Amino acid sequence: MEPQGDLALIGLAVMGQNLILNMNDHGFKVVAFNRTVAKVDEFLANEAKGTQIIGAHSIADMVSKLKRPRRVMMLVKAGSAVDDFIAQIVPHLEKGDIIIDGGNSLYTDSARRAKELEAKGLLFIGTGVSGGEEGARHGPSIMPGGSPEAWPFVKEIFQSVSAKVEGGTPCCDWVGEGGSGHFVKMVHNGIEYGDMQLICEAYQLMHQGLGLSNDEMHEVFKEWNTGVLDSYLIEITRDILAYKDTDGTPLVDKIVDTAGQKGTGKWTVNSALDCGIPITLIAEAVFSRCVSALKNERVEAAKVIDGPNGKIQNPGDRKEFVDAIRDALYASKIVSYAQGYMLMKAAAKENNWNLNYGGIALMWRGGCIIRSRFLGKIKDAFDTNAHLQNLLMDPYFKGEIDRCQAGWRKVVAAAVNAGIPVPAFSTALAFFDGYRSARLPANLLQAQRDYFGAHTYERLDKPRGEFFHTNWTGKGGNTASSTYNA
Repeated sequence: MEPQGDLALIGLAVMGQNLILNMNDHGFKVVAFNRTVAKVDEFLANEAKGTQIIGAHSIADMVSKLKRPRRVMMLVKAGSAVDDFIAQIVPHLEKGDIIIDGGNSLYTDSARRAKELEAKGLLFIGTGVSGGEEGARHGPSIMPGGSPEAWPFVKEIFQSVSAKVEGGTPCCDWVGEGGSGHFVKMVHNGIEYGDMQLICEAYQLMHQGLGLSNDEMHEVFKEWNTGVLDSYLIEITRDILAYKDTDGTPLVDKIVDTAGQKGTGKWTVNSALDCGIPITLIAEAVFSRCVSALKNERVEAAKVIDGPNGKIQNPGDRKEFVDAIRDALYASKIVSYAQGYMLMKAAAKENNWNLNYGGIALMWRGGCIIRSRFLGKIKDAFDTNAHLQNLLMDPYFKGEIDRCQAGWRKVVAAAVNAGIPVPAFSTALAFFDGYRSARLPANLLQAQRDYFGAHTYERLDKPRGEFFHTNWTGKGGNTASSTYNA
């Protein structure tokens, strides 16, 4: 019998099942396989009953049911599981066949896999898929990168099943070579960490600082979702605050205040450190989850360490202060995305990727967790100036920061005085003030480094790139250690 499968998908957890059903809805014949083979039959007998989805009971069986070039996609746990499956699949493939990793893999692993598979005559795509279970079923954001020759053979499938925005534009396009697809997905996840932390800080300011009830905050987030903060995360926060437990009380108040993480936020911060890019807000979001995990220690510390009582003193008109919190959230969000784009620009330069920054904003505009109205403005910024150095330099975002700045500063100051931790709000403001400063105190820092380590310095009255060392004590000698990276 002639092979009928357009694509095979390995991994029948909820994301995998929903993506297969999505592809089926769009007319593609998918071959389903899972390490636990019984799950294939279970899927076909239940969720996939009455569809054209094809089951497979071995890797060889799966590959035999695929049209050429064979397209095999994995939605499995990142790390060794991906390499294990690749090792099992490769012997059954031929030159020009395509392996696709749709999990949350580290981008350096994807770059390595692309290189290794291309050396064997095979093609590789490492693609971020964002949107959770609902997105996978009804339209995710898809960020593919890897072997460019593979893109024409998956483009129709990926763009058909992805989310669509204005004009039916798919939230999927080719990102670039190597590990660029998974890098962009990693930055997306880091920004997601930041967005969530910012929302939580706004919630804490209103809940603890102002004493608003959950129902009152529900109305606040409902209003915010009709303005510049319109987004999926604001929308679900609105719904969470209104959700009642079986006894009629707010469910969110009964949830233990410790947050989990899967590692992509940490990967983003590590990559930023490697590139020398200050994504301070995402870093604080990651560390805030780490602080939340110290629940037992925090409970004990609260009994013995004194400080302000967490109530905002003399906030003035409460509605005006809530508006100031909204402005602080929006301004901080602009900084977070500016930092994320700084990281992508640095990685693109280092890896020789030609990233379409407006296109990335469009891919994030729908389907994914950070989808928002805001991303349309980022696309506009890069459409207007493809070489935009930083989002903070774009006229629209500069104007929005100017509009929000007074409220932002008011909120951070009030939080500090009240003893309410706002690490993301405050680090965003510190970065903003640092970025707009023509002169920072690093001249003293570099003098310190030269004093104790002979690390040299540059002078304002000499050309950049000319380095000097001073024998500060008269005992240290005139031999310099090394220059520094600036």
